[in-house]
Amino acid sequence: MNQLRLTDSHVLLDAQSAIGDSLTMIAQPYQLYIERTDPTKNMARYYAMSIEPTLFGEACLIRRWGRIGAGGQRLVHHFGYEEEAVRLFLQLLRQKRLRGYRPKSTA
Repeated sequence: MNQLRLTDSHVLLDAQSAIGDSLTMIAQPYQLYIERTDPTKNMARYYAMSIEPTLFGEACLIRRWGRIGAGGQRLVHHFGYEEEAVRLFLQLLRQKRLRGYRPKSTA
């Protein structure tokens, strides 16, 4: 028989957690891969970003960059809210476009 009774700590077993519903999924996928190449300068760079959820329900912006074909570098920013991560994502995208980064050409 399933009865609602208080536990020793005076918390209902079937009650919702006091933490709240802050653990939400990322609303939509944010992924970007762009390149900047200039054969006259021997330049072949890539820049990649993605926003992903952490195990704790926060959002993290993961940035990777370097020479095409190399491992490159990685930087992770942690945010309490997805909106903050999206703001930085868009700001970085604008900066990279001004510097000449474009989506990878298929030709």
